[in-house]
Amino acid sequence: MSHSVKAVSTVRDLRHVTADWRSAGKTIALVPTMGALHSGHVSLVRQAKDRADKVVVSIFVNPTQFAPHEDLARYPRDEAGDHAKLTAAEADLVWSPSVEEMYPASFSTGIKAGSAAADLEGAFRPHHFDGVATVCAKLFNQVTPDVAIFGEKDYQQLAVLRQLVDDLNMPLKLIAAPTVRETDGLALSSRNAYLSEKERAIAPALYATITDAAEKIAIGTPFSVVTTDATARLVKAGFTKVDYIDIRDASTLSASVSPGKPLRILAAAWLGKTRLIDNVAAGSPS
Repeated sequence: MSHSVKAVSTVRDLRHVTADWRSAGKTIALVPTMGALHSGHVSLVRQAKDRADKVVVSIFVNPTQFAPHEDLARYPRDEAGDHAKLTAAEADLVWSPSVEEMYPASFSTGIKAGSAAADLEGAFRPHHFDGVATVCAKLFNQVTPDVAIFGEKDYQQLAVLRQLVDDLNMPLKLIAAPTVRETDGLALSSRNAYLSEKERAIAPALYATITDAAEKIAIGTPFSVVTTDATARLVKAGFTKVDYIDIRDASTLSASVSPGKPLRILAAAWLGKTRLIDNVAAGSPS
């Protein structure tokens, strides 16, 4: 018998489905997405299936996390392709509300993201994480999952959402899934579709550069030297602008790091009109 994934678009219909699952004693995993799904998303679905009896994949391009000058209108959308991928991955439910369902005319409440949102992406996209925190809080309340799966590519987002869940005592567990990459190292992202052929050839330099930076940190190279050299390397490779390359405490994203604590290198850089982000783990110098 072939698998068929059901889709719902109203909170009422969503809750009818999840209530039936709960009454049958089923556990639920949520995979939040903005659609334009790729194999990285599919890997999250597969991990979710290992964690719970039922898997809900939300597809919602959230307008509140885009600034007026950002790419909301042109953000890639592929409803038919997404549904086919989720059917093949054997997800159980697609939750795809309209903007009006998620944010009705009477909507007026929002969440202020915590300290993990203070800089890095937060400095370049000042309202982004408030929008992320608000929509994810709504998704968590709508689906009431036992676990939610997020990719590590959006590492700062993961830190922000961990604070959200901890600070508001939300009854779910967040699971971090490793970044899925192309064979040349480029992190999978829906925005990769924006890259020209020439830009796509340059793009893997981002991962190569921060990986090399992690190796330099491990042998004790001063952080300031590591970030200065990495920025210059990206510019030389053809990146048009580097927003940041920074080294942070892996747990808190604090710029104040302690000896022996795991670190994370986070970077954001532009290729033409496309902004790429990536991150890698780094150990403290021995």
